[in-house]
Amino acid sequence: MRTFTRSLFVLLIVTLAIGKLSSQAVVPAPSRTVTEPEYERWKKDRSNWGRWGKDDQIGALNLITPSKRKQAAGLVKEGFSVSLAADVDTVKAIDNPNPYEHTMLAIGSDRIGVSYHGIAHTHLDSLAHINANGVFYNGYTPDPEAVLKQGHPRNSIHNVKNGIFTRGILIDIPRLKGVPYLEPGTPIYVEDLEAWEKKAGVKVSAGDALFVRTGVWARRNAVGPWLRGRAEGGRSAGLDPSVIPWLKQRDIAILGSDHPQYVSPSNLRGAVHDFALLYLGVHLFDNCDLEALADAAAARNRWEFLLSAAPLPVRGGTGSPLNPIATF
Repeated sequence: MRTFTRSLFVLLIVTLAIGKLSSQAVVPAPSRTVTEPEYERWKKDRSNWGRWGKDDQIGALNLITPSKRKQAAGLVKEGFSVSLAADVDTVKAIDNPNPYEHTMLAIGSDRIGVSYHGIAHTHLDSLAHINANGVFYNGYTPDPEAVLKQGHPRNSIHNVKNGIFTRGILIDIPRLKGVPYLEPGTPIYVEDLEAWEKKAGVKVSAGDALFVRTGVWARRNAVGPWLRGRAEGGRSAGLDPSVIPWLKQRDIAILGSDHPQYVSPSNLRGAVHDFALLYLGVHLFDNCDLEALADAAAARNRWEFLLSAAPLPVRGGTGSPLNPIATF
């Protein structure tokens, strides 16, 4: 009888243990995959179209208010500044198919030319850069032939002529993970962004210019150029599409990175880059060199700074090369 009771007890314990393991096994891990239908819903649910009126042409730059600028000015404690621009690259490579053209015309005169969009040169994208079926931010739908002749009458980079002056925040994901750079194809999730906020003691808020370091230029210096971006076979570490609602929630004014702000390969090609410009109305700093900024911020243990920048005032332009400056 005792043997039977003992056996029954053991069987009960084993059954409970198996049941517990089974119940744990059937609980799925939270999915980060953004489906096409979900992405399509976000175009309506997360859009900033009409938020600042039907005639708005600057989108989230409206969040940089006079009080935000004064707050940003107060971040300057020592007057130390650092550039966020990569040096002009005149060497053709797999990741620089259209290098800068720099020609000396005389001993005191030269010419500079560049096709700046892409993954090589530091530039600012205007809200006239990305469209869906001919429609740009806030419903602007230009005549393609007229644009090719005269440029964009709305949403162009000329709207940013007076410059950008706000609080900048650097999120250094390689430093968070204890590596010199992220390997190509590494996605960055909301958990990573918020883990960095906790580690650095900062929180991204309305009107901020957010810069996310992946370590592109550190890796390029270490191993050389590689195929990046949207090209077939291109691989880039960057923001996963699942961060889009977080960007909307935090109400950032500007988004920047050391490449065009998306992870590839991905089921949604260029999702963060395109969604930010077209639906959030967030201008983008592409291909910043954030290495010197990361070193300066780490040396001070300060991850917020005054961000100032101004594009070339090109009427009708889809963007501009420029040199963003962080000041501590």
